[in-house]
Amino acid sequence: MKQISVIVILSVFWMVSFSKQKSTDLKFDFGSGKAKKGWTQVTASSVYSAEKGFGLIPSGEMVDGKTTDFLSSKKPFYFVVNLPEGHYQVILTLGGSPKGSSTTVKAESRRLMLENVKTASGKTVQKTIVVDVRTPKINDQEQIKLKERELNYLNWDNKLTLEFNGEHPCVAAIEIKKADHLPTIFLAGNSTVTDQENEPWASWGQMFPNFLKPEIVVANYAESGETLLAFKREKRLQKILSQMKPGDYLLMEFAHNDQKPDGNHLDAMTTYKDELKYFMAEARKKGGKPVLVTSTNRRRFDENGKIINTLEEYPKAMRQLAKEENVPLIDLNAMSKAFYEALGPEISKKAFVHYPANSHPGQDKPLADDTHFNPYGAYELAKCVTEGIRLTIPELAKFISDDWVEFNPAQPDPVNEFRWYESPSVNLVKPEGN
Repeated sequence: MKQISVIVILSVFWMVSFSKQKSTDLKFDFGSGKAKKGWTQVTASSVYSAEKGFGLIPSGEMVDGKTTDFLSSKKPFYFVVNLPEGHYQVILTLGGSPKGSSTTVKAESRRLMLENVKTASGKTVQKTIVVDVRTPKINDQEQIKLKERELNYLNWDNKLTLEFNGEHPCVAAIEIKKADHLPTIFLAGNSTVTDQENEPWASWGQMFPNFLKPEIVVANYAESGETLLAFKREKRLQKILSQMKPGDYLLMEFAHNDQKPDGNHLDAMTTYKDELKYFMAEARKKGGKPVLVTSTNRRRFDENGKIINTLEEYPKAMRQLAKEENVPLIDLNAMSKAFYEALGPEISKKAFVHYPANSHPGQDKPLADDTHFNPYGAYELAKCVTEGIRLTIPELAKFISDDWVEFNPAQPDPVNEFRWYESPSVNLVKPEGN
């Protein structure tokens, strides 16, 4: 009975703390050294529970810095906090280890937030990220109609999940503040855009936050298999509009599934353009700024090593619409063509989910997918989108990271120099859509 009483008291304390959240930061001090006044201590044994409301989810043994006050592991580990829907500024103090550290940070469903942050022996560095935390709920009567596979996605729970990965990930402290005032980039699209939940799949939308300053939020509502009609029917657009503030952006990439001859089919030059106009008009009603993104090419080469257009007239229709409606266009279709052709028919497989058997646990057959990207391909395409913003949307370009280097998709980063730290979650089932 005493143990149950303690749990109840802790739960009540945590709920009371949340009730004051608008005026109170959440502050977590990592390691078994004496916690700073006003900070909640997180030790190697602070495993997450719903009752407690925060804690670690390790995938290996946790290492406690003790006197130097940090937590680390040889395996990726997660820190989870129960949080209501909203945008949050997360101030991370990384490092502290006498061995130095190298930490890559992902949020929620494998969104890349920080890449390979290094610290020297005993040193720490402070980095800030901004994270969109959301649920399917729109209002008291309505919510997004999630697909069965989405029900357990980290994107859709009532928690903030941070993944710490890399050669030697070390965390010394985390501070969390509400940041709903920040401008937002909403993403609408399909499997080439969505936050892919599991390795080895990836999409450009989940790599995109890595290239932006922590002064703007990316809210990625794309999902595998989506069409313009399904996105409306499942109330994903309605959810975006319920969140949108004047000055926010809506980036839209659709075509792969809209072109298919089924109940969601749209004709490129007529109904496809009409539906895009509807999305743009609804965003404008909320004071939002629509941006069109032409769809990534599929990996299909002709005998001369040139990409075959499998998307018919849909990219052309979107280019026309951008001129007709005077909205910015990011021509990812053209940039992906240049990217794939620069790699060539064989090396371009390394940008897609092409893996021999036994490359991942439980994978007894080869994977060969010419639509869906692996992390390298997704990373390079996110750089294409970022460069497209730099070239075409000056008012949005100011949010690109200060260390950004102009990117030419015809001169991509060498495949053998790309380093991705895989998350523990693996699923060999191909995402919906093609």
